[in-house]
Parts: sequence; C-alpha cells; structure tokens
Amino acid sequence: MESRKPQRSALVDSYVVPGDVILDLADMTNQTIKLGAGLRQDCDTIQATSAGRLRLSKPNKYWVENSQKRYVPSVEDTVLGIVVDTKPDNFLVDIKGPNLAFLPVLSFEGGTRRNIPKFEIGTLIYARVVKANSIMNPELSCMDGNLLIS
Repeated sequence: MESRKPQRSALVDSYVVPGDVILDLADMTNQTIKLGAGLRQDCDTIQATSAGRLRLSKPNKYWVENSQKRYVPSVEDTVLGIVVDTKPDNFLVDIKGPNLAFLPVLSFEGGTRRNIPKFEIGTLIYARVVKANSIMNPELSCMDGNLLIS
C-alpha cells in the first residue's frame, strides 16, 4: 500500500503575482487545504490574487505574505474615487479608505444651487481631501486648493 505525502507547491517561499497558479487540485486526493489572504480557488486550481511571498504552515495552510497597508486619508491628499451613491446635498465616494468620503455638491468650481453637477454611480472623480479624522467620513473637494488660500 502506497502512502501519499501531501503535495507541496514548488512556489512556497518564492514571490508570486496575481494570476499565478499555486496548486492544481486535480492532482490531489483526500487532502484538506486551507487558503489564507491573497489566494482563491478557481475551478481545480489555487491562484494568487495579490503579490507577495507564498507561505505554508502546517497542516496545509497557504497564504500570500505582503506589506500592503490600507489607505488612511489625510488632509491635502489628492485621490481618485468612484461615486457609489448620490444624495441631494452630496455624493458618496469610495476612495478605498476605511469609510466612504463625502463630496458636497457645492464643492466644485462655480458650484451653486442652480448649477449642481450630475454624476452617475460609477463615475471616476479626482478630488482633494479637505477634512479627515479617524472617526468621521472624510470630506472631499474638487476646487483648486491654491485659489482658496488668501
């Protein structure tokens, strides 16, 4: 009777990028594999979803180790954001931070109550962070910051 050792990926302890195939599950039988951060199962393969070093711990837990950190907005940052919701007085914009950001409808060059911009959900916006702290949603502006300083 032949005993099969668990299959170990040849990429363990090497750097991987999104799309790299880590393991082929078709070659494995009756083995439990745990996937950690940076990996996903796609049909019969395990693929990397983030760049970093592939790690393995016993028993059969794989993950991608990287130094990626979450963006924390601070005042005067310029950001690209995606409009996720529109309200009468502001837009909610995803800037990939901990919270959605507010973009008031009057925070545009020449913005008045009669001249309100219309953005659809999914619109890409380039803006500047004007208010930010750890407990509130950041506030954005699309006005030139140099014109506001007098």
